[in-house]
Amino acid sequence: MEVINTIGRRKTSVARIYMQPGKGEIKVNNKDMAEYFPMDVMQIVIKQPLNVVDADGKFDIKVNVDGGGFKGQAEAIRLAIARALCEVDPEYRPPLKKEGFLTRDSRMVERKKYGRRKARRRFQFSKR
Repeated sequence: MEVINTIGRRKTSVARIYMQPGKGEIKVNNKDMAEYFPMDVMQIVIKQPLNVVDADGKFDIKVNVDGGGFKGQAEAIRLAIARALCEVDPEYRPPLKKEGFLTRDSRMVERKKYGRRKARRRFQFSKR
């Protein structure tokens, strides 16, 4: 099996991953995952698809992630890993689909409009 290349997006984050058989090493922007995401919650989010299909420790993953914050980046990586696992073995698709890891969460921040304080919040009205 050669290198599998997939993409994942969440909010304004874009994650491109390169997955190949290995011993379970995950590099994010040329840093170890634990160094790039010091919070355990984000590491758990990234490894969720691997744990669902019992593939943790079977693949080396190299990630290039850009834009957004830590949570958006972690969830973009999760989507990319889930898509790559489906390419590796089509039988991985039903459990990943059941957990919702193959669904692209399209919610984005609404833009600020002119004449408003935020996207929908108006300036305070003064009667006098």
